Amino acid sequence: MPETSIDPRWLTPPPPQGSYRSIFKWGAPGRSYHPRTGLVRLLCERMGLSPQSFSTPRNTGEAAVRNDLPATMDVVHVSAMTDIVGKENVQCDDYARIRYAHGQAVEEILALRHGRPAAAAGMVVHPRHREDVQAIVAYCHAQHIPLTVYGGGSSVTLGVTPARGGVTVVMQTHMRRMLAFNEANRTATAEPGMMGPAYEALLNDAPARFRARHRYTCGHFPQSFEFSTVGGWVATLGAGQQSSYYGDIYDLVLGQEVVTPIGTFSTADYPATATGPKVNDIFKGSEGAFGVLTAATLKIFRFMPENRRRFAYLLPGWPQAIAAAREISQGEFGMPSVLRISDPEETEAALQLYGLGGRVGEYAERLLRLKGLLPMKRCLLIGQSDGERHFARNIARQSGRICRRLGALWLSGYPVDRWSHGRFLDPYMRDDLHDMGVLIDTLETAVTWDRLMHVHAGVREWIKARPQTLCMCHASHFYPQGTNLYFIFMTPMTGVDDFRRFQADIITQIVTCGGSLSHHHGVGKLMGPWMDGHLGRAQVDVLRALKRHFDPRHIMNPGGTLGLDLP
Repeated sequence: MPETSIDPRWLTPPPPQGSYRSIFKWGAPGRSYHPRTGLVRLLCERMGLSPQSFSTPRNTGEAAVRNDLPATMDVVHVSAMTDIVGKENVQCDDYARIRYAHGQAVEEILALRHGRPAAAAGMVVHPRHREDVQAIVAYCHAQHIPLTVYGGGSSVTLGVTPARGGVTVVMQTHMRRMLAFNEANRTATAEPGMMGPAYEALLNDAPARFRARHRYTCGHFPQSFEFSTVGGWVATLGAGQQSSYYGDIYDLVLGQEVVTPIGTFSTADYPATATGPKVNDIFKGSEGAFGVLTAATLKIFRFMPENRRRFAYLLPGWPQAIAAAREISQGEFGMPSVLRISDPEETEAALQLYGLGGRVGEYAERLLRLKGLLPMKRCLLIGQSDGERHFARNIARQSGRICRRLGALWLSGYPVDRWSHGRFLDPYMRDDLHDMGVLIDTLETAVTWDRLMHVHAGVREWIKARPQTLCMCHASHFYPQGTNLYFIFMTPMTGVDDFRRFQADIITQIVTCGGSLSHHHGVGKLMGPWMDGHLGRAQVDVLRALKRHFDPRHIMNPGGTLGLDLP
């Protein structure tokens, strides 16, 4: 297919103010990051699409928001909230009620693109501090008003959907302060509405901001980093793209302050205690079903970018890539902060996405084939080591030794540089592809090493049984005992109901094959129906007992969150 045969008309201007697109568009309003021509060509080839499919955007959601879901909030309640937070911090207009009722789940996006919002809050409230949150929760509890917490709005599991209306509390507007910095303990305490980049910038600039001896980093970089909050990380049990070294949010959170319908409490930030099961752990990943997080104390780490080492290898096949990642994870010489293996289908897309397809060229491609690195079999491994200089160097050296022994070809650090450049930009391409009629979504799972091949093969087979569907997969969070699998699937645009059925079948297949229900996206209301079957009734009954204790009137994020209030 000639290069000039593809000329997509990507939408570049910011979405019209007050439009549906301004709600579902990813990231900064005026920012875009369009798919490379090589990637579009690959999609046309693999999905059987014509180049003309990418000629004209459609169903772009640029119409003005019109809320057909009636506002049911009594004027008495509006007045009470106004007394608590001030008139300027209460919104009952259509746009605010829709905006703060939707996250980034594909079914939410599809509904908004067609001007049919899935839900709406009765009222949106922006608390200024902990005392506001206490008053709001107490009032909603007394009046039996449903309450949903909204952080950065990047949930892909229907986690911020006010399924029963009521009040949505937006944390990012005011509650975004750094409350404490403790260099002796290497901890920082932040309000839940602080956005990722602001939190990281304060830590990087700790000598100037806090008179610290060193610069620091949070170590937590999910793909949603630029548009997610500290509180959202904690509420959903998130894992950043460098969790293999720094740990996921479960490892990072030492203490929390939480407002529940039965009162406010704080957990102590000891590094370890032997005082029974930890209430601090109970609230990690509770997704607003028990209470509202108002402060979190997290571990922090020395920021030493001058010591990082980047490396990339091309391995002959998926079994070799898995073996390399497993040996690195179990080698006990330290973990790379970034470690990622792509299966064959994702590897071919990555070569285009990172601009490596043209660099390889015909001559280089022949050399790769001679070395047994064949298209649709070869697999990309990228890595980055951080920390003390000798430590980082040793991890890169030991990882390289393992990869070469398994037949890998060294690609320098260039692919990692390209991945690092685009790792927070790649989500922008979702809207471009949706505009052109290509539906893209992701589902992820945790797996043990002995089940990895079975889960990968079983889920891929299920997804690709759908006509014209592309399925890519990578593993990117590693432990001695296993990893995660992150499935990215693309298929021609479909209706909301058809997509829900397709998505539900994939989730069922993941669990049936032996994967976990989620690794780091959380449960929300999307995964709720599977919780009983996945965890078992006995474990879910424990969570329901906690729900009844902390939230006896079931006002906190009701409607299926964690599956706790489903029949």
